[in-house]
Amino acid sequence: MAERRAAATPAAEPDFLQFNDLACETVGGRVIFATDEWFAPAANLLKREPPQFIASAFTEFGKWMDGWETRRKRIAGHDWCIVQLGVPGLIYGFDVDTSFFTGNHSPYVSIQAGCLDKPPALTQAGDRTGMAASDGQLAAVAKLCSEAWPELVGVSELKPGYSDCCHNYFKVNFNHRVTHLRLNMYPDGGISRLRVYGVGQRDWSSVSTHQDVDLVALTNGGVCLGYSDAHFGHPRNMIGLGRAANMADGWETARRLDRPKELKVDHRGILQVPGWEWVVFRLGHPGVINSIEVDTNYFKGNFPDSCRIEACTLSPEEEVRCIGTGWRSGKWQVLLPPQKLRPHHRHLYSGAELTLTRPVSHVRLIIAPDGGVSRLRLWGRPGPIAAAPTNRQAPASKL
Repeated sequence: MAERRAAATPAAEPDFLQFNDLACETVGGRVIFATDEWFAPAANLLKREPPQFIASAFTEFGKWMDGWETRRKRIAGHDWCIVQLGVPGLIYGFDVDTSFFTGNHSPYVSIQAGCLDKPPALTQAGDRTGMAASDGQLAAVAKLCSEAWPELVGVSELKPGYSDCCHNYFKVNFNHRVTHLRLNMYPDGGISRLRVYGVGQRDWSSVSTHQDVDLVALTNGGVCLGYSDAHFGHPRNMIGLGRAANMADGWETARRLDRPKELKVDHRGILQVPGWEWVVFRLGHPGVINSIEVDTNYFKGNFPDSCRIEACTLSPEEEVRCIGTGWRSGKWQVLLPPQKLRPHHRHLYSGAELTLTRPVSHVRLIIAPDGGVSRLRLWGRPGPIAAAPTNRQAPASKL
């Protein structure tokens, strides 16, 4: 098999890191309450960009920090905030990142979860550096009774923000939909980022079977389950909202080392190379895919030469087995035959270009030989998996 061996995953990194960040500001996550934001506002917790440190940066309230930092507490209690997820769903793990908080990090943390029927009328606008919750805000948030929400992470010690220990990972086993989180720091201090890794959950009962939706979108419950390489950008970026903000907001692999010394093309202009890179997604809902968008926005000198897309139907048990084999198993069939790609371009495919007309649950995007894709959209109609598909036979994958 002409496939490059994947780099070993560091033992310290749990599997849930490939899931979606349901709280990131780019998907609509926001902090709606915080007890104190003296040195740095809690909204920083949800920034997409990694935290940074500027030694010379100060404000009138003290040292500028790229995170949430409260004052040294001199009253009873502890500091906490409420996070409204941008995408409600199932949570599988957290990364409580203390980067650069080396003498001022929060010593302990706990996280609670709630599922609210409708968002509470709580807002935090503007730069809140140097501020604390007012009596009115405390009274309003008390109505949520968040102190009684189920605990996803019990009181746990945090490590300081040095580069070799700043990521504090917590695996979660909680099979209920979550819309809001309560992040408790004990008793005070700083946290740079909160990453909430999970899978979105949409109410599909309200979606018509005659309505086209992006079945792989993060907001509709799509999730990355495996990939060959993500050297410059994680493939989960491809199912994010809108078009990519820049080249970092997409999937980009390293250059393959098995590229021929001199490249040749076939009659369609597609490079004849021995290797490829791939990513597998589970759709938010099984469905019939009737149009596809492969967007190479911003990838101008590093776009893939070509791509193809395969699909299959897997039960939960079959999915577990496929994950266990590194996705070397599974009855993949071609959905989109190989297509020549262009730089910085939205490629649209539909109709006769697609070779499957039955509902599928999983897809595999394959690029050759390597490169970057900013967005993948799989438009279709949700539907049940047929026990005996009646659609025309699609060619089997040779990967």
